[in-house]
Formats: sequence, C-alpha cells, structure tokens
Amino acid sequence: MATKTEIEFTINEDGSVEIHPKGVKGKKCTDLTREIEEALGIVKNVTYSQEYYEQEETNYTTVNVGGGDDNK
Repeated sequence: MATKTEIEFTINEDGSVEIHPKGVKGKKCTDLTREIEEALGIVKNVTYSQEYYEQEETNYTTVNVGGGDDNK
C-alpha cells in the first residue's frame, strides 16, 4: 500500500523557509526536497527528523520467468 507523502512549508518572519517532508524515510526525504532547496537559495541549517534515520521502505515485485513444466 502506498504511503501518503507531504511537504509542509513554514515561512518565518525573517523570510527564512523551513521545509518538513512527511511520509518518507531515509535519503528519500533529501531527494524529495533537493530541487526546492536549490530554488530557494542558500541552505543555512539542516536538521533531520527521526524519519530520516529510519530504514527506507522498498517495494519489490517478484516475476517468475521460465522454469515451468513444459510437459502439458
């Protein structure tokens, strides 16, 4: 089942922007926000949430090819 992914933005009074990705784990959160950070400009501080340190979820699909019984 797919997990809902959100990005929450907070714009502070000094004009700085905080980006809070939710619903992603591990390196995927930095991949998700990379282009946004580049568009906003200089990144002054990065703080990782607990989700960053959790193992990324990987979806696998198993496909069996060949090896079947050909004596039908």
